[in-house]
Amino acid sequence: MDNLIVWDDHSIWGTDLFFAIDQEVPGLESERISGTFFAKVFEGPYKEIPRWIETMKNILAQKQKTLKGLLFYYTTCPKCAKKQGKNPVVLLARI
Repeated sequence: MDNLIVWDDHSIWGTDLFFAIDQEVPGLESERISGTFFAKVFEGPYKEIPRWIETMKNILAQKQKTLKGLLFYYTTCPKCAKKQGKNPVVLLARI
């Protein structure tokens, strides 16, 4: 399985990280993420995330969908993004 980590930035003081796994890990809590999601890729520095969230909300409103939750998939670390000159970030909206 390829590495996949999605983030739930549920508050300015807390973030939950979800790692894709092939099997249960003894001693650790596992959670299955399910539902219907709408995904959109954004490009730019991390400081743009509040604007991307508003854009996502507007897109969903136009589609008459309700945002029930938001996960983030950061495709690169900040150091790699700077080196590559690109910083794609995927927003996964639970609808």
